[in-house]
Amino acid sequence: MRLDRFLCATTDLTRSLAKKALHREEVEVDGDVVKNPATQVDEHSQVAWNGERLSLVGLRYVMLHKPAGVECSARRGLYPLVRELVDLPQVERLQTVGRLDVDTTGLVLLTDDGQWSHRVTSPKRRYGKVYAVTLAEPLDGAARDEAEARFAEGLWLDGEDKPTRPAELAMRSPRVAELTLHEGKYHQVKRMFAAIGHHVVALHREAVGPLGLDGLAPGEWRELTKAEVALF
Repeated sequence: MRLDRFLCATTDLTRSLAKKALHREEVEVDGDVVKNPATQVDEHSQVAWNGERLSLVGLRYVMLHKPAGVECSARRGLYPLVRELVDLPQVERLQTVGRLDVDTTGLVLLTDDGQWSHRVTSPKRRYGKVYAVTLAEPLDGAARDEAEARFAEGLWLDGEDKPTRPAELAMRSPRVAELTLHEGKYHQVKRMFAAIGHHVVALHREAVGPLGLDGLAPGEWRELTKAEVALF
């Protein structure tokens, strides 16, 4: 790996700032000052910037129980960010695998492996996302049967040029539904229920594909095992 690329991967330096740091003789490799950005380094090289030893962080895979009032975005807005709940080095490199609305709770996956993230979210792979949906009014009887059929066929939502993919709807009680989606349109769960005349008052994601919350309390997180990563 080029030295300037190594500096970008282990610090918050951009490529141009890394080259400036090298020019200022702030970087050492195996105890020697190095100014050439094209110098090759590997996992055995001892690289230091301003006397601080740098090391590459491998790819990370995290599951987290998102509480309400936390955003899945990359930049801080009105609410805290999901990744701020995770205590890992260079946590700013972690990105959420899909998103949940700020008021939605439940399972969120984070990673710095873009290819893995794409596999998890790709509709072609049909990894179901399971939600517990609390409704303002009961949905039962003939209306329940009709809703299950319409969700299974696919719904036309305002602003979309094609219907939703078939989804599995099952009522756990008159006001609590279990919904499994195989895609992730904007505000999809709420929009689907609005399309059949129902308002969602609470939304909780229980699983993504074969992964559930594994007993994590709101705000808790853990890294995935190698076997769990390999499920996708």
